[in-house]
Amino acid sequence: MLRKSILFASCAMVASPVLAEEASFPVGLDFSAAVVATGLEFPWEVTLGPDEHLWVTERAGKRVTRIDPDSGEKSTLVTIDEVLVGPQHEGLLGLALHPQFLDGSGNDFAYVVYTYDADPAEGETALDRRAKLVRLTYDEAAGTLVEPLDLMSGIPAGNDHNAGRLQFGPDGKLYYTTGEQGANQFGNFCLPINSQVLPTEAQVSAADWSSYSGKILRVNSDGSIPDDNPTIDGVRSHIFSYGHRNPQAIVFGPGGLYEAEQGPKSDDEINLIVAGGNYGWPHVSGFQDDLAYVYGNWSAAPDCSSLTFSDFEIPEAVPQTSETSWSHPDYREPLKTLWTVPNGYNFDDAACDGLAFICWPTIAPPSVDYYPADGAIPRLRNSLVATSLKNGSLYVFPLTKDGLHTRGDVAQLFQSENRYRDLAISGDTRTIYVSTDTAGIVRSADGNVVQELSQPGAILAFTYN
Repeated sequence: MLRKSILFASCAMVASPVLAEEASFPVGLDFSAAVVATGLEFPWEVTLGPDEHLWVTERAGKRVTRIDPDSGEKSTLVTIDEVLVGPQHEGLLGLALHPQFLDGSGNDFAYVVYTYDADPAEGETALDRRAKLVRLTYDEAAGTLVEPLDLMSGIPAGNDHNAGRLQFGPDGKLYYTTGEQGANQFGNFCLPINSQVLPTEAQVSAADWSSYSGKILRVNSDGSIPDDNPTIDGVRSHIFSYGHRNPQAIVFGPGGLYEAEQGPKSDDEINLIVAGGNYGWPHVSGFQDDLAYVYGNWSAAPDCSSLTFSDFEIPEAVPQTSETSWSHPDYREPLKTLWTVPNGYNFDDAACDGLAFICWPTIAPPSVDYYPADGAIPRLRNSLVATSLKNGSLYVFPLTKDGLHTRGDVAQLFQSENRYRDLAISGDTRTIYVSTDTAGIVRSADGNVVQELSQPGAILAFTYN
């Protein structure tokens, strides 16, 4: 194989800043690490196709790329000019291949999600950011994706937290995640969070998806609403679950649908998603424990635009509510958080060179996969494996046999000075492929802030020997 060898820490301690959920990964696991491909423009999704090639979306490159994992040879399947690219959360995002892809049934379809400008006539000064779900047909002879068909359009999007992960379920339905667009924070602090907002019958009838922020959608392969979707607040829509912040990671396993969700300053979540479930955001972050989080609703302040946003102090003009003051009959708590910290925790760490967010007690998980119970790597069996943007690592969450709970310690693997975006597991389960961001900030193993990534815009392979 024409791979370039690289050195990684094959075992590391989980760096929980307060609570001691620390465990070294077993040193008996012997891995080699290699670079499969480089020169990618923010590779976002990496999926192993039935052709044993890696299918990769390049968020900023606006293209779907097919990569031979043995030789590293790349070919462009399609470039989508309509894609609207932004600094970090806009562009060509999720990809899913039809369950019958390349099996001779004629369902050689690839589904993608991307952001676009719904009113391009207004120019760049007045972007109408939206997202759409598109089906493409694979022309195997030509090696291209053709015949784009819009299945859903006008989905809410923004310059932050668009989520956009796609996954086919064992039921043959598409599951599609949407973020809350970074509302109520930073430059968007006067925008309301709509994660709890649900559509009306009239909106659904008019194909008005404006309330679809902060949701997990369940969609027929033609874009329509499944007949057995949950009825929530009296309305059946594409919405499968709601109350999410940035649900950028979903996968199916023995317990059903799992999701890894990026928290604010603490409490990234591992969730087990149920139909009609409400996962609490923005009223609850992590467990409903009133620890280190209150909902400060900046958008509801009498004169929000006159305020100066702070991630550390909420002014009196901003309405605040505690986690336990909110209740909902469909609320679901997470299986696990990363990490819950006590009240009074110092989130403004001077050691972070003015980039306090990189030192917050979160890992920012953008993807999650299920490692099977009969896999080749003994200590990974029946576990969720998530990537981390902040720590350049994989995190391993062992599951109970029925998959309904996490168990034991969390392990941290393969830490490097990279932002790990997505992962895929080889057919023989011996290799874990990881895509890395082309640029960004990461925290090194010694806690320093690193702004020059080691293997930017690459596909890495970690193989169990």
